[in-house]
Amino acid sequence: MDQRADRPPLYIAMHERDNVAIVANDGGLPAGTVFPSGLELREKVPQGHKVALVDLAEGAPVLRYNVVIGYALKPIARGSWVHERLLQMPTARELDGLPIATVKPPAAAPLEGFTFEGYRNPDGSVGTRNILAITQTVQCVAGVTDFAVQRIKKELLPKYPNVDDVVALEHTYGCGVAIDAPDAIVPIRTLRNISLNPNFGGEVMVVSLGCEKLQPERLLPPGTIPLVDERNVADIGASAENKLDVVCLQDDAHVGFMSMIDSVMRQAEEHLERLNARQRETVPASELVVGVQCGGSDAFSGVTANPAVGFCTDLLVRAGATVMFSEVTEVRDGIDQLTSRATTPEVAQAMIREMAWYDAYLDKGRVDRSANTTPGNKKGGLSNIVEKAMGSIIKSGSSPISGVVPPGEKARQKGLLYTATPASDFICGTLQVAAGMNLHVFTTGRGTPYGLAEVPVIKVATRSDLARRWHDLMDVNAGRIADGEASIEDVGWELFRLMLDVASGRQKTWAEQWKLHNALVLFNPAPVT
Repeated sequence: MDQRADRPPLYIAMHERDNVAIVANDGGLPAGTVFPSGLELREKVPQGHKVALVDLAEGAPVLRYNVVIGYALKPIARGSWVHERLLQMPTARELDGLPIATVKPPAAAPLEGFTFEGYRNPDGSVGTRNILAITQTVQCVAGVTDFAVQRIKKELLPKYPNVDDVVALEHTYGCGVAIDAPDAIVPIRTLRNISLNPNFGGEVMVVSLGCEKLQPERLLPPGTIPLVDERNVADIGASAENKLDVVCLQDDAHVGFMSMIDSVMRQAEEHLERLNARQRETVPASELVVGVQCGGSDAFSGVTANPAVGFCTDLLVRAGATVMFSEVTEVRDGIDQLTSRATTPEVAQAMIREMAWYDAYLDKGRVDRSANTTPGNKKGGLSNIVEKAMGSIIKSGSSPISGVVPPGEKARQKGLLYTATPASDFICGTLQVAAGMNLHVFTTGRGTPYGLAEVPVIKVATRSDLARRWHDLMDVNAGRIADGEASIEDVGWELFRLMLDVASGRQKTWAEQWKLHNALVLFNPAPVT
């Protein structure tokens, strides 16, 4: 019998000024339940959903995280269930008059002595995995490439034990698009930078159809690919470039389907030989480039998992690493919190530009940020995007924000970076891969089998019930924080140490063990013709 069934009723408030709190007990609590504070539930309240701590008049602000997450649409009595149908969502904060670089925390002590075993690349970056990635210029070649990859894995990969995997960078772009439209650069640079992710060792191989708009030379122009061995630069000239390795299916040399497959396999083996010669070496934790994201969020996301990730984020920044947090609509309502933490006015203005661009993008589609929250979010207790955003931002910790990465761009500095992406799990993950992440952390309350073939994904459960039921999908149980069995700091350190083990290849994540991989999804704001 689960001991938790005997636990006393518990609610969790995030700030002393909050006038609502969430019910923490598994399964929720029935009407008539009396909390140690004397509060009595007037109706059944599901787990993670809010209960009014005081009587709320019609129009009264409802506070969680000491932030107005809505206004009461009618009087709400103390002890009542406060859900989305009772709340009017606040309007979005205007993007002028924001606090700009006003928070100046004392410099945190460096965190020294932590290392992992990684693959040093020719351009100086470090991979956590040693993967052959095959880039595609257009969706038309996806079937051929997939057929070839399956044969490579079966027939060639066993010969190269130091290579972790072979992946096809499949996507739905490359033709039928307005490729010269201003915003068309977003998917192009995204795919370009994905091809150069640190986990691919500088080995770039492309499969092209031949007639597509996104020609290989446009995707990866001369000078894009770093030299495989920079020690040869003195011998072959400082301006030397790696020749782009392209298998073009429409070439006259290909007679029949198997001719195409043989060409892909022949070229792949050259890359596999070089990758197989690579060895892990001890590198400082500062070489980690970590993307943090949440999906299938619930009211516990901002109570357990995301605060623990935020604590770990601060540890990583102190260790000199790079941490990227994202999801425009899921930070939009806390923009004042972000601009105030910017290291410079220029960083704050860059964040504002990304928010303004996305506001206009949503407006063009005749929607606003409220379209973000899902039925699952609401079932998990999140009433609207304002409440969701407050729990999402916590992943960023408390460190100063030192840079902004536009969609599809590569991160070029260390520290805490805001990497602008849509909130879609798959698009966000794709853009963080393009930004150069070599390790991914994903928190979830409702549960999702999300994974990436290109980067190991550490999954963090917000609730112990989810961690028990999905015991072979969740890597860390942050629900122990709500259970009183661990502190935010405990779970943050646990996650930090797990990152070093996963990055070193000493431990596989559950997503890696089961080979659960979602497709890459390019963000294309340009028209399709």
